[in-house]
Amino acid sequence: MIIVAKIGTSSLTDDSGIIRHDAISKLCAEVAELHSQGHSVVIVTSGAIGAGLPALGLGGENRPKDAVTLQALSAVGQSRLMGVYDSELSTHGLVPGQVLMAPLDFIERRQYLQARGTLNRLLELGVVPVVNENDAIADDEIRFGDNDRISALVAQLIGADLLVLLTDTQGLLSADPRLDPNATLIEEIVEFDKEIEAAAGGPGTAGGSGGMASKLAAAKIAAWSGIRTVIASASRPNVLREAVAGVAGVGTIVAPHDRQIPARKLWIAFAVRSSGTLIVDDGARRALERGGVSLLAAGLISSSGDFLADDAVEIADQSGEVFGKGLVRVGCDDLPHASSVVVVHADDLVILG
Repeated sequence: MIIVAKIGTSSLTDDSGIIRHDAISKLCAEVAELHSQGHSVVIVTSGAIGAGLPALGLGGENRPKDAVTLQALSAVGQSRLMGVYDSELSTHGLVPGQVLMAPLDFIERRQYLQARGTLNRLLELGVVPVVNENDAIADDEIRFGDNDRISALVAQLIGADLLVLLTDTQGLLSADPRLDPNATLIEEIVEFDKEIEAAAGGPGTAGGSGGMASKLAAAKIAAWSGIRTVIASASRPNVLREAVAGVAGVGTIVAPHDRQIPARKLWIAFAVRSSGTLIVDDGARRALERGGVSLLAAGLISSSGDFLADDAVEIADQSGEVFGKGLVRVGCDDLPHASSVVVVHADDLVILG
């Protein structure tokens, strides 16, 4: 079995944002156990910024918030973070391999194939790939901003069997436990609905960049890739072993979809930022949902947002319900004058329902 295990900032750092070596030690011990059973594991890790804080004396109240300094901290901290993984994995006879990724690694076909080849070869050699976003030089306009989506896209890239999202809670709860003491664990998600989305809430900790909402988004990517996901507590004993075994109550288990969509359309649907919304009439929605057709200007009612050709936009019906996403071939300024053109080609269109 191939497992992608992602661990977030909230599970790796203390209250000052400093890396907790014990958290990495626990993770590496569990990865080693899976390796001894014949499984392959990819670690997707946050924590480069946290690892850089003590080196520059910027922890606690001195922790910076501006993007440029955070990128500099990432540059300082990434090698230190890898040093911890190297030390901990080597105690179990394992060798880590650093892989820094960017969004274009998933959208440019040549880079996509290169990334897949590198990761697969590392696994064949018995190496534990340790993946992080290349934060030090990432442009805000072309970066992920959280490692949850990266972990799901990596899982799809290498054909993983399981994605484990390790966090600081036991999984997705029915409500925010800070507001509702009666919140309970949602043990399984078969279909995503508005109640599930509402339970996920908004961003998580101050030091992190995701929160439960981003984990649910990652689980959606995995589900549409045919990959089972488990959202669970990083502090739970033997959490990886139990996630592999599908132990009830290990966390929130998200079932894979029967229908899978190609890698490029996964990118369009879940990884690229939306720059606007197209409102279409009922006839256009019916035609698009049948599949195999493009969105023509004749089916448009209105649009909102500021988008250029090749930007991603959401597609909604007259009630405002978003049912699709695609890459537009016409910018918002030219759209009012495009009466008979293809606005979103079928090859660039994803319908999720």
